[in-house]
Amino acid sequence: MTPLVFLPGMMCDARLFAPQIAALSAHRTVSCAALTAENTMAALAAEVLRNAPPRFALVGLSMGGILAMEVLRQAPERVAGLALLDTNPKAEIPEVQAKRDPQIEAVQNGRLAEVMTDIMIPNYLATPDPAHPISALCLEMALALGPEVFVRQSRALRDRPDQCATLRSFAGPALILCGAQDRLCPVARHELMQDLMPHSRLDVLPDCGHLPTLEAPEQTTAALTRWLEDI
Repeated sequence: MTPLVFLPGMMCDARLFAPQIAALSAHRTVSCAALTAENTMAALAAEVLRNAPPRFALVGLSMGGILAMEVLRQAPERVAGLALLDTNPKAEIPEVQAKRDPQIEAVQNGRLAEVMTDIMIPNYLATPDPAHPISALCLEMALALGPEVFVRQSRALRDRPDQCATLRSFAGPALILCGAQDRLCPVARHELMQDLMPHSRLDVLPDCGHLPTLEAPEQTTAALTRWLEDI
């Protein structure tokens, strides 16, 4: 059975996919890449490919989805299927790029927890809630990864290329999934990805924000299970 590789979002680790790993690992080899050592999408993708099986199914959420597209661009013959969750195929717009350097500076000055709590995490859930267990988990993951990873990942996101042509060339099994209330990667971006891959399936989960793997774990796992039937 084709191995499955998960790529987590910014400042997240395998805990982002804990419900899916628990459900899917009984029947196939499952791994989650650590996206911590490089500061460009190209270098991160090369690292993923060095550690991945010869051929694999690929699931990426948010930054992980952006990276999944770069993995696909570098080695399309190795990607048996592609699942893109709450992500964006476009290069970062100047207005968002302009916010990166102040965030990097704040984190370098010891304010990682503040940046995550005040700027990042409020955008993750359908309804912002600092007391929600998912919010607490996101902060815990970020603090475990640390400020140097925040800086590297911020630079990789800031300088990423447009991947629309990469998606247009992919003809394998493809799932596009997002939360209906995702404020970071809106539904329109996912409709664009489906337009680029007309054979793909688009699932929009109601009452869900940027982290459907944790906010709507059963629906997300069911969608991934359907997608994996063809791989």
